[in-house]
Amino acid sequence: MIRAIMDFKELVQQRRSHRKFTGEEVSAEDVKMILRAALMSPTSKGQRAWQFVVVDDKTDLEKLSDAKDMGGQLIKGAALAVVVLGDPLQNDCWVEDGSIAAISMQYQAEELGLGSCWVQMRGRGLSDGTSADTVIQGILDIPENLSCLCVLAIGHWADERKPQAEDRLKWENVHVDKF
Repeated sequence: MIRAIMDFKELVQQRRSHRKFTGEEVSAEDVKMILRAALMSPTSKGQRAWQFVVVDDKTDLEKLSDAKDMGGQLIKGAALAVVVLGDPLQNDCWVEDGSIAAISMQYQAEELGLGSCWVQMRGRGLSDGTSADTVIQGILDIPENLSCLCVLAIGHWADERKPQAEDRLKWENVHVDKF
C-alpha cells in the first residue's frame, strides 16, 4: 500500500515492525531511496565507515533467515534484506553509526509505503556456538574484519499494524534536569 507523504510526527507514529510481506518486489528506485537515507545518516566524526549489503536473492534470503536460532525466519519472506555492517577495529562507534543508518532506512521505507523489521544479529548465533557473523560472512563473502549489527527485512507489508498509540507513551520515563 502506498501512502501519501507524511510529516515526521506522523511518520514516527506510523512506523511499526512488519514481519509478513507480500511477494511483490521493491522497485530499484525505492531501494536507492532507502540506501540514500542510510548514506546520509550522521556518523561519529563523519567517518561513514558502515557497509551495507543488499540481498534480494531468494536462496540467500532463506540462508540469512537461518543465521541465528530464533527471530530471523521473517527474512525469507521479505523482498530484500539490507545487512548492516561495521568494522569494530576501525570505528569504536560502529554500533551507534549502524543503528542510526538502520533506523534511517526504516523510516524511509515507511515513508515509501514499505514495511521493515530490524533483525538483531550482533551477539546472536546458533545453539552450536556458531556466531551469526560467521554464518552471514559465509553466505555473502563478507571480510572477517566486518561485523553484522542487524539485517533489515524490507518489503510490501502483508500484516496491517495500527499506529503507535499516544496514550501508551511512557512519559514517566522522561526526566528533566535530574532523575
